Amino acid sequence: MMMRRLFLICALVAIRALPAAAQTPEPATLVADRIELTEDGRLVAEGNVEAFHDGERLMADRIIYDSENRTVSIEGSLRLDTGSGAVILANSAELDTEFQQGVLRGAQIVFDQTLQLQSRQLDRVAGRYNQLYKVAATSCQVCENDDPPLWQIRARKVVHDEAEQQLYFENARLLVWDVPIAYIPRLRIPEPGVKRADGFLIPQVRTTSQLGTGFLLPYFKTLGDHADVTLTPYLSAETTTLNLRYRQAFYRGRIELDGAITQDSLRDDQPRGYLFASGDFDLENDFKFNFAIRSTSDNAYLKDYGISDTDRLASQITLTRAKRDSYLGFSAINYENLRSDAASLTTPGLIGDAFYQHRFFPTSLGGEVRVTADLHNTSRDSDVDALGRDVLRGTGEMFYYRDHVTPWGLHGAFEAGVSFDTFKIDDDDDFDDIVLRTTPATALTLRMPLTRRSEGTTQYLEPIFQVAWSNVIGEEVPNEESRFVEFDEGNLLALSRFPSPDRREEGLRMAYGLNWSRYGASPWQTDVSLGQILRSKADEDFSPTSGLAGTVSDLLLAGQLSYDGRFAVSGRTLIGSDFNFDHAELRGSWNSTRMNLSGSYIWLEEDIKEGRLAPVSEVWLDGFYRINTNWRARADIRYDIERSEPSYAGAALTYTNECVNVDVTLNRRFTESSDVEASTEFGFTIALRGFTAQAGTESYKRSCS
Repeated sequence: MMMRRLFLICALVAIRALPAAAQTPEPATLVADRIELTEDGRLVAEGNVEAFHDGERLMADRIIYDSENRTVSIEGSLRLDTGSGAVILANSAELDTEFQQGVLRGAQIVFDQTLQLQSRQLDRVAGRYNQLYKVAATSCQVCENDDPPLWQIRARKVVHDEAEQQLYFENARLLVWDVPIAYIPRLRIPEPGVKRADGFLIPQVRTTSQLGTGFLLPYFKTLGDHADVTLTPYLSAETTTLNLRYRQAFYRGRIELDGAITQDSLRDDQPRGYLFASGDFDLENDFKFNFAIRSTSDNAYLKDYGISDTDRLASQITLTRAKRDSYLGFSAINYENLRSDAASLTTPGLIGDAFYQHRFFPTSLGGEVRVTADLHNTSRDSDVDALGRDVLRGTGEMFYYRDHVTPWGLHGAFEAGVSFDTFKIDDDDDFDDIVLRTTPATALTLRMPLTRRSEGTTQYLEPIFQVAWSNVIGEEVPNEESRFVEFDEGNLLALSRFPSPDRREEGLRMAYGLNWSRYGASPWQTDVSLGQILRSKADEDFSPTSGLAGTVSDLLLAGQLSYDGRFAVSGRTLIGSDFNFDHAELRGSWNSTRMNLSGSYIWLEEDIKEGRLAPVSEVWLDGFYRINTNWRARADIRYDIERSEPSYAGAALTYTNECVNVDVTLNRRFTESSDVEASTEFGFTIALRGFTAQAGTESYKRSCS
């Protein structure tokens, strides 16, 4: 090491002492095992030679520096790291002392260890351009047995612009296994790893039973450093579509617009399309603003083009501010119903909400006081009696909360307060125009956490008990916001299990339950919860399958079993007094190094009050299997057990190696309606890896035999 440093010092002194223009650009720094200064003024460096200049690094077997001409001759193999992610390899070279100009013979450029360009000669110009002649470009593994790579691009000339990070091909031909596939007179592509560059993206072939076989070719255009647009023409015998995506980032937020304009044979060449827009912004004073706009030309468009299977579009704007002791929120939601059945006529079109809550901590009383104000509006387009009902609700609440833990571990929580509701009801003669309601309420909750440890295992047991009372004073109001109630672990101890204040539980009631968990040194972990509610009088606003109807609720049973993060299953059910199951759901997943499988099952009894005229029994399965290093298979299915037929099925097969990615997909939607037909979709995509930001990795690299 000391000898190497000595040679470095000698080289620096010798180079700076040479009689060339003394104050020209700073010369390179040279390191070598042996350095010799010849009589004719040349500096010869041999053995592990390295030269550095302005962030670039040159490694070679032998370098000869000519002080008179200020050139560097390199004999034998060399490697030049440009500092921009590209590595240049060559058999020999003639360069200037700043590596800005020169000629390299038998040259090769490797970008990000993926894309490689081989040429007979490389001209380095102005330290920015690398001009290659008779070039072969590929990101595939190139073996020495003369077998051609899977694909390659051959060109008469390629210009690499290091500043713009672009590659320009002239007279290019695409070859697959050495067979010419396409000829491209001019081709421009970004360097591997460039995340934003103008140009075409990966094309896709899409075939559906309704639209036939079509071709999608996305084009990406940057609009400065903070905005871009993607235009994707979609052409087939049945449709002419232009898809558009626009994105822009701001200092405090971002926006994105997705949409399409279509003329197709499905609607007699009538204009069709959709528009989705979203954005979120961080405003001053801790405010956050979000918006989402969803609109489509007709009920079937989103399903016909595989964009979404939803049957209702929600456009929403929100303005919120959350602090430690207060929350303020404003929101407005407009619904566009994509169903043609009678239920769509009664769906509210516009919903507005303003909500404010503040917490106080009185020192004299202890505990916490919460003051809440809520203004909620529901409106419909129709003015038909009952069907076009509009409701404006104003709510004010004040509640006091306090908890205490005894020395022997009993945890008690007390809450009490009063709610005031005002309703303005239009277009419904069954209710008064103005209704005032007052609801005092109180509850006491007791918990007794118990733990037991033995042989590295901990068991946690927590009995819970709650007694609550409330009384609604005022006339009846329509049920606008609380039609669907779900009894689960989250609301077992709630003062009211209705999701909104237009309905409140009444009378004296008691809730009890038990939580049990087991975890420890073994990878198994178990959690089980159960609970039930007893009440003095039944509440008719609870639907029959909610689990809360009658004076004795169904028994809530929920649990989870997991193993080492690889296997997990969770379920929840409501067990009636006659041991019937009105509601049950089960979810599970299993992961291994080669396979991932997840699924869920749901069962719901028919319930006219919730608009469910027939039972629901469905199972979803989704999984993938890694066949080997390069091949992966994926499949998913949604099966309607009640109807004994699938509603959706999909499968995909993917091949990936270091230079190509092939995706083949097949999807089938079995459901039909008056607007939407059952359809089958086939997709095919080939991506040449090395030209995108997602470059190949060693895990996909093939070996040479």
